[in-house]
Amino acid sequence: MKAIRRFTVRPVLPEPLRPLSDLARNLRWSWHAGTRDLFRSVDPERWAAAGGDPVRLLGSVAAARLTELAADRDFLDRLGAAAADLDAYMTGERWYQAQTDRLPAAVAYFSPEFGITAALPQYSGGLGILAGDHLKAASDLGVPLVGVGLLYRHGYFRQTLSRDGWQQEHYPVLDPNELPLDQLKEADGTAAQVALALPGGRSLRARIWLAQVGRVPLLLLDSDIEENDLGERGVTDRLYGGGSEHRLLQEMLLGIGGVRAVRAYCALTGHPEPEVFHTNEGHAGFLGLERIAELRAEGLDFDAALEAVRAGTVFTTHTPVPAGIDRFDRELVARHFGPQAELPDLEVDRILRLGMETYPGGEPNLFNMAVMGLRLAQRANGVSLLHGNVSREMFAGLWPGFDAEEVPITSVTNGVHAPTWVAPEVYRLGARQIGAERAEEALSVGDSDRWDSVADIADQDIWELRRSLRELLVLEVRERLRASWRQRGAGTAELGWIDGVLDPDVLTIGFARRVPSYKRLTLMLRDRDRLMNLLLHPERPVQFVIAGKAHPADDGGKRLIQELVRFADDPRVRHRIVFLPDYGMAMAQKLYPGCDIWLNNPLRPLEACGTSGMKAALNGCLNLSVLDGWWDEWFQPDFGWAIPTADGAGTDPDRRDDIEAAALYDLLEQRITPSFYERGRGGLPDRWIEMVRRTLSLLGPKVLAGRMVREYVERLYAPAARAHRAMDPDSARALAAWKARVRSAWHGVTVDHVETSVTAATAELGTTLGLRVRVGLGDLGPDDVEVQAVSGRVDEEDRLTDAAAVPLKPVGSPDAEGRWMYEGPLSLDRTGPFGYTVRILPGHRLLASGAELGLLAVPSEDLAGAGLLMR
Repeated sequence: MKAIRRFTVRPVLPEPLRPLSDLARNLRWSWHAGTRDLFRSVDPERWAAAGGDPVRLLGSVAAARLTELAADRDFLDRLGAAAADLDAYMTGERWYQAQTDRLPAAVAYFSPEFGITAALPQYSGGLGILAGDHLKAASDLGVPLVGVGLLYRHGYFRQTLSRDGWQQEHYPVLDPNELPLDQLKEADGTAAQVALALPGGRSLRARIWLAQVGRVPLLLLDSDIEENDLGERGVTDRLYGGGSEHRLLQEMLLGIGGVRAVRAYCALTGHPEPEVFHTNEGHAGFLGLERIAELRAEGLDFDAALEAVRAGTVFTTHTPVPAGIDRFDRELVARHFGPQAELPDLEVDRILRLGMETYPGGEPNLFNMAVMGLRLAQRANGVSLLHGNVSREMFAGLWPGFDAEEVPITSVTNGVHAPTWVAPEVYRLGARQIGAERAEEALSVGDSDRWDSVADIADQDIWELRRSLRELLVLEVRERLRASWRQRGAGTAELGWIDGVLDPDVLTIGFARRVPSYKRLTLMLRDRDRLMNLLLHPERPVQFVIAGKAHPADDGGKRLIQELVRFADDPRVRHRIVFLPDYGMAMAQKLYPGCDIWLNNPLRPLEACGTSGMKAALNGCLNLSVLDGWWDEWFQPDFGWAIPTADGAGTDPDRRDDIEAAALYDLLEQRITPSFYERGRGGLPDRWIEMVRRTLSLLGPKVLAGRMVREYVERLYAPAARAHRAMDPDSARALAAWKARVRSAWHGVTVDHVETSVTAATAELGTTLGLRVRVGLGDLGPDDVEVQAVSGRVDEEDRLTDAAAVPLKPVGSPDAEGRWMYEGPLSLDRTGPFGYTVRILPGHRLLASGAELGLLAVPSEDLAGAGLLMR
């Protein structure tokens, strides 16, 4: 029989155990080993059955056990210490509070998914895990962040395999009352809600759930409430599910509803209002429209409100390909805004202009969420140095006339939250070396001096650690593999072979991630005979542990999984290569530490960052990867291997895969397996241990989310907060009026004449030229522009490379024709072919970049000449 109604019955804890509830409701337990150990001791068997979730644990512990613990002095002492530790963590000064600059009072951080813990399954892959790590690192650093997302009743799908290896999706229903969440309540005790107006007089309502992530509140909006009609209740059903309108409503709720949720939270709790709004990918881009509407209600016009919003907004793009961006038909967007729908006081045409692809190569009928995100943010970044370059190329059309390297998109390379991803065994070894407090600070804040102490750990200790982690992984894999085969329909009598799967003394390679085609899950299968030889080598075998989910609508990705599963099912090799279904955080936390090699072979440059290899590195696992994302930035032969790529534009895709697969096999056969299996005088693989040591000491401080969040604070949040404070209503109106005046007058801006003090075609290194430039400014004046000399090396077509710009100064008054003369020095500081040009940009103290308006004036073709030749 099925119940007609469901309740969640929460336990009543004896008074001495009440602090357990506070510890369970703060997700700091997900990265604080001491708190998890405390909960484990409540009931080890039920802790395991609850999947390490304290809320589920407390809901299942017998009353008699709670009574027993309430009288257990040792347990109560440990509970008191854990509660005091959490209180100190929540209230004490941390890195952020020790900074002398006037930093933002608060930052609102919006993301469509958050991977905090397996107990709160609101993530699909890297974007969500990154967002979760961002919140945790901000908490550790004391950054006053407020996270904003959606609460998906089905989360992302659970994955199983059919007997023939085809991915199958399951969507378990999540009950928020059984999750580590609390409802945000109004002062009268009723549930706090936000509402959006929909076409046809309908509305979309959502309640606000609160997840406490250490010091950081995470607000999650849930539309599955009785006040909504059936269609609206389903808006937050699944992560990345549904058609275009469903996705549009999700993103309107995230952006517009999210701002309203932040306002409600701050009003109800007294939390400082955010000075900076950070949108993690374009999904939350509508938040800028809601903030414009707020300022319109305070009396600003659209243009002034836009400038005020842009000043305090940061936009992070994660995709390296246009296909990865959400784009909607303009008519669909238009229908959901305006007088009969949401944000009725904003002109629909102005809204549409923010997202339309009105640039060469764009599709003018599509509304692009990333384009809107960039137009609504004064500061933007990619997530690795290489991805920053790719992003500047991809979005260059928004800044016509500027070289891609000058497009105002910077980069902050992602990091990972070490306390979440470092295995307890690795942490204990570090704590034994430098002390628990210093080890904890090294993992959270980052300090290369502390990481340098890895050099003092004995080789034997490192090797024993690596073997013990491998052995734990082998046990985990066998357990998961047995469960998977039972789900595929196998009987117990068929599964005796699983007891021999993997060997704790064999070189173990991990590969786990989402399965879009560009990540090339099956590249290792290109030459199956060579792979077989590697797996079954009599002296130097390798073994693979592989996991990953394909998007439910991606049959191509599912076919890749099936191809790999069928290979792994072969009785000849199934003890050496396994595919584990249902990849998620719980599996990942076992997988990264237990592997010796982390493999990544995407099509370069389609990996924006790729943080799984960072998590592996923090556990002493070495990276074997294509030079893409973060590995392109930080690879050194001291601590890993680079797979050579054949990414020239003219390379046939099949040919490219063959070449890169062959390079992968060569590395494994000739360099990697010998390093792992060859022993030195002490009977240890000395070369391998040294690479593990260098991975930890050199990569460790770099790959931390603490380093990443500090960069966001210093390079993006602090400047955005300063810009926000400077943009009072009068300044916003003045800047908007100035931009309008400059745009309308720019056609009159010209570079008329350029002359130098050196006329020869060659000059000595160190020479300083005198430049004189005659310019026309039309209806503008010198205060409205910056005239620059731009110089650098030139290629065969006289294009400047590695260019540097220096401002020139106006001399005197305009001549009889209204032209201005500008002068300045130009230093010849490089040898070889050298050239310069002159350009005019808009100039204003409140601009974050000279390229901000996308306006540029350069000499006409007849003024351009060849570069100078230095010697």
